[in-house]
This record gives sequence, structure tokens and C-alpha cells, in this order.
Amino acid sequence: MNTFKKLGPGLLFAGAAIGVSHLVQSTRAGADHGLGLLWVLLLVNFFKYPFFQFGPRYALATGESLLAGYAKLGRGVILTYFVLTLATMFTIQTAVTIVTAGLAVELFGISSNIVLWSVIITMLCVTTLSFGRFGLLDRGMKIIIVILSISTLIAVTLAFDQPHNLNWKQVLPTSTAGVTFLIAFMGWMPGPLDISVWHSLWSIEKKKQNKELTFKESLFDFNVGFVTTIVLGICFVFLGAFVMFDSNVGFSKGGGAFAQQLIALYTSSLGDSAYWLIGIAAFTTMFSTTLTTLDASPRAMAKTAQILRLPIITSSYIFWIIVLALGTCMIFFFLLSNMGLLVEIATILSFITAPFYALMNYLLVSGKHMPVAHRPNMGMQVWSWAGMLFLSGFTVWYLRTLLF
Repeated sequence: MNTFKKLGPGLLFAGAAIGVSHLVQSTRAGADHGLGLLWVLLLVNFFKYPFFQFGPRYALATGESLLAGYAKLGRGVILTYFVLTLATMFTIQTAVTIVTAGLAVELFGISSNIVLWSVIITMLCVTTLSFGRFGLLDRGMKIIIVILSISTLIAVTLAFDQPHNLNWKQVLPTSTAGVTFLIAFMGWMPGPLDISVWHSLWSIEKKKQNKELTFKESLFDFNVGFVTTIVLGICFVFLGAFVMFDSNVGFSKGGGAFAQQLIALYTSSLGDSAYWLIGIAAFTTMFSTTLTTLDASPRAMAKTAQILRLPIITSSYIFWIIVLALGTCMIFFFLLSNMGLLVEIATILSFITAPFYALMNYLLVSGKHMPVAHRPNMGMQVWSWAGMLFLSGFTVWYLRTLLF
């Protein structure tokens, strides 16, 4: 029980990561390719691992967030982070919220207006975070992740009892559409690399609450969250393959239609009794992601504004929550609410910016600003170099595919 109490930032990491990448992208990967993209899921998790781990590693070793570390690497680095986050946070928040709203439309049936549900969910999250802050988020996420894990594992176990014609052949898409999906799949698998910044902030908050938390315990907490995202990612690929592969049915790009289609197809395979099981797993997945992203981006932007010495109001957590919530709602009302397009834009942007975060995190934890005792060993450094090569290589490949 004492160990469970010390868990927190790692489960927040899992809550932020397990969402669109799992429920939408992993399920679609299984539906379109059977188990043919499992190699992608495993490789991208493997190569992103060091850069995610550097978040809590740096925070616990130095007592400061990656943002403070970025500032030490130069004003240009922290300014680049500010611009990248400002450019992507609205799209990310809109993408995760629209999927959550689609599931709410299907499960609760009060209204079929997905924009209305998106606003309701956004306001609910704003209220929760404004009053509860980190403590409520920390406690609530433990419950959410447990519910999600149990319900998903049960669903996969039930699905194994059904007859299936699975395709285990590993594939590499070559068409423009296939390559675009592959990059989008990797962009948020298990999550965008800027979650490492959020994780460092959560680790510091956790340390304030539990001063006895050790460096070793913090890394254990991270590993629990990271392994959870991998296991559930594989589960969602299997579920997509079990239900939709070779069915000649494609996923809708609309949030409400997607949710209805997803749950209906699962229940047609697993039985009507699985409706609420799948529904709870799906909605819990997305609500946890919506809540954690709405907490993390404002937390990071407030700290970045403070470091850059921007006007005092921009150093407020509440200010950035309001800005993010209003910006998200404006996208719903005035721009677009196409779930498929929003997800594609957000995930691809995250993958293209991943090499920047990978390089900055590596330079920070292996340089003079990191205590020698906590710097990554040679094995972890080689792992990091390979990861940067992997992320940069696929980014260049994707851009060449688009241009040529």
C-alpha cells in the first residue's frame, strides 16, 4: 500500500499517453493491418523510452523541471519550446476532447451535439483542476488507470475466445496515406515527447507532497506507467484486429459515429454484455487524457513564461487553463470538429517535433547541468543516439514521401 501511495507522476504519464494513441490509432492499426504494425508499436516505445525517462531523472536529481534545464541550455531553447507548445497545445487538446465527447454522445445519450459535449467536458475538467489541482489529479488518476487496465484486459481475454483469422505478417506501408498513418501512429505512441516536460513538473509536485520519495522510487513509478502504456497499446491493437480486420468496414472520421461504430463492433464480437465494459474502458481512457493534457500544458506554459520573464499574468496556471479552454472551444465552434483530421494533424505535428525534444533532453541529462552520479551510463547514451537516429530518420522519410 505504501508503494502504491508513492506512485503518481508515472500514472499521470500513463493517463496522458493512453488515449488517442491507443483507443483510436492502435485500434485502427489492428483493424487495417491485423497485427502487422506491432513492430512499429514496440520499436517506437523502445526508442522513445530514454527521452521520456530523462524527465523524472532530471527532476529528481536536480530538484528542477526540464524547463529550467532548457533555460540553462540557452534562451533560444526555452523560447523554441514556448513557441512549439503554443503552436500545438490547442490542436492536441481539441483532438483528445473531441474523441472523449464522441464517446459521451454514445454512452450517455443526453445530446448528440458533439460540440456541446466537448464544451461540457472542457468545463468539467477546468473546474476539477481549478479546485483540486495536483492532489486531486494524482489521486484520481490511480483509480482511472486501474479501471482502464482491468476492463481492457478483460475485453482482450474475452476476445481471444472468439474465432479469428489474424494476420501476423509485419508490414511497412508505402503509399502516401499509409506512411501518413504510420507517422501519426508513432507520433503519440505512447505519447508526444513533450510529455517528458510535463512528467518533470509532476515529479516536482509529487516530491513536495512526499519528501521521502527517492530517486529510485521515482524511476520505478515511471517504469510502471510506461509498461502500462505498452501493454494496453498491444491490447488495443489486438482488439482492433479481432473485431475489424478483414471486415471491409472502416472507421468513421466523425467523433460520435466513431464511438458508436467502435462500441457496436466490439459488442457484436464479444456480446451485448460487453457494451458497458468497452464503453467504460474507452471513456475512461479519453477522459483521463483530456484531464491530464489540460493540466499539463498550462502548467508548462506558466513555468516557461516565468522563466522568460513575460508579463506577470502569463505566469499563472489558471490564466493558461482559461486560454487553453477558450482556444479549444473556439476551434470547436468556428473551425472544425472533424475527429479524424484533428487527430491526424496533432499526432503528425508531435512526431515531427520529437527530434527536438529528444536532443534537448539528452544534452541536458548528459551535460554539466546534471549531477555526475545521475547522468545516463554509456548503454543509455548509445540507446539515446539510436533513438534520435530513429526519430530523425522517419521524419525525413515522411517529409520526402510528401514532397516527392
